[in-house]
Amino acid sequence: MEGIEHQNVLVNGINMHVAEKGNKEHPAILFLHGFPELWYSWRHQILSLSSRGYRCIAPDLRGYGDTDAPTSIQSYSVLHIVGDLVSLINTLGLDQVFVVGHDWGALIAWYFCLLRPDRVKALVNTSVAFPRRAANKPTERLRAAFGDDYYICRFQEPGVAEAEFARSTTRNLITKFFAMRTPGPLCVPKEIGFGGSPNKPATLPSWLTEEDVAYYASKFDLKGFTGGLNYYRALDLSWELTAPWCNAEVKVPVKFIVGNEDVTYTTPGAKEYIHGGEFKKDVPFLQEVVVLEGVAHFMNQEIPDEVNEHIYNFFQKF
Repeated sequence: MEGIEHQNVLVNGINMHVAEKGNKEHPAILFLHGFPELWYSWRHQILSLSSRGYRCIAPDLRGYGDTDAPTSIQSYSVLHIVGDLVSLINTLGLDQVFVVGHDWGALIAWYFCLLRPDRVKALVNTSVAFPRRAANKPTERLRAAFGDDYYICRFQEPGVAEAEFARSTTRNLITKFFAMRTPGPLCVPKEIGFGGSPNKPATLPSWLTEEDVAYYASKFDLKGFTGGLNYYRALDLSWELTAPWCNAEVKVPVKFIVGNEDVTYTTPGAKEYIHGGEFKKDVPFLQEVVVLEGVAHFMNQEIPDEVNEHIYNFFQKF
């Protein structure tokens, strides 16, 4: 991680930790991580793309790592998170940025482009396709489709997931999350719980080191998981607040990448939406959809070199 600079920036009323590398005069890429992740998830992209002519900026999003974690669930709507990002690029003196998102960071990236397309040159989004607005609340729709054991439904009650996580070590939890390759939808019965058995240590995937897990665990041991879980708990609120953008289109150039073993891709309905023409209607400037064979959810860490090439080749067009 040599050469990566760290600073804390006051944005939108909170202190945000930002990791950065690259010449400040070069085009900027803003990297948005997911759950349960940190700026550190983009370490491979930061090192590669900063050496190829980009200023790479990766914050710990609200609720994560060394960034503040407001206690109120209502403080985690997509409007709050996008507000953080607009404030961040303003503070850094940037007019426009390239954006790369993953998991929850991908969802935030879609809304960033929907709400403030003037601030985004182009987007490479991974794993999570555009969140088409339905007639009813997300939690109602997900519960009807996948049942009460669906992980997002199970995350809704404050304190419940945290208590289950606490039955295992943070190191074990992080490893289990990153090693997961179970086809979707992801359902976790209460009798099993998110923590699983603490007596069954998870096996590191080949692309993750003990040092990597130790870094993640050190931050989540200090911060806890509540901030990240509050994104899920604010889903219905975000749905309500973004009602004025119903049927609005994302009008920035987009490349979308997903692994064929990603739980988001194997969840019923995802492939039909992505490949059936509806995705292109919602994102009319969608230029490429890439499905990576044999790749699961955390692609930016699992196959970083390939992901780096996809990002570089797309952004070079602009």
